[in-house]
Amino acid sequence: MKESIYTIPLMDAFKANDECPFCFIERNLEQHAINFALGSQASYMEDDVRAQTDKVGFCRHHYKMMFDYGNRLGSALILSTHFKKLNAELSEQIQKFSPGKSSFFGRMKKSSPDTEAPKTSIGAWVAEKEAHCYVCDHIHANYGRYIDTFFEMYVNSDEFRTLFENSKGFCLHHFSHLVETADTRLDDKHKKAFYQALFSLMQTNMKRLEEEVTWFTEKYDYRNKDKDWGNSRDSVQRCMQKDRGGYPADPVFTSDR
Repeated sequence: MKESIYTIPLMDAFKANDECPFCFIERNLEQHAINFALGSQASYMEDDVRAQTDKVGFCRHHYKMMFDYGNRLGSALILSTHFKKLNAELSEQIQKFSPGKSSFFGRMKKSSPDTEAPKTSIGAWVAEKEAHCYVCDHIHANYGRYIDTFFEMYVNSDEFRTLFENSKGFCLHHFSHLVETADTRLDDKHKKAFYQALFSLMQTNMKRLEEEVTWFTEKYDYRNKDKDWGNSRDSVQRCMQKDRGGYPADPVFTSDR
């Protein structure tokens, strides 16, 4: 099949023997975005990059990554212009704000701000802000293309199909994306073979992790203290990844300068 900028990184992710190749890809995308925004090439000085960061800002998680990354000046330059735009929008929102009508039953109702849709213009404005992040948007835009490339390679590349069938499966988060996407992307012939292979991979590797983390707990029994750890030493973080995605044991990502 014809190569694209996504085929080689996707092949590399499957060759990494990770618990989830798509977690591997997302981590690379995330670190690339942080490096691009704050790294030695000083992308934060470019007008087009600053226009994007001014508009969408960053989520809580990626602000923490930016702070840990270590380029305080770069972060400050990004924040200085972002806050100018943010404060201008805030002033506009406050100026046109009009509270809704109160009701007795509304006042008696218990508050649940995290689960209810915004009822005010400012609530809706903040919700729109929180729905976007420069790094998250970069990941989401590229992740969709990797999913598309995955199915193109699954259908057209014997080498890739073998890598997939011999992988460790996926975290539940990315597993669900593959199940949902395959239902519309694959024809009936490929769909049957794909689901059979995917479900077998998931059940086999989820069971493997259950056994590894169980052995981790049993190693703390004095009767097993001299027995081999096997593959259980890092089973806790790998189980966490398989269940929810990500890399809980990763060190802080910092600038290499």
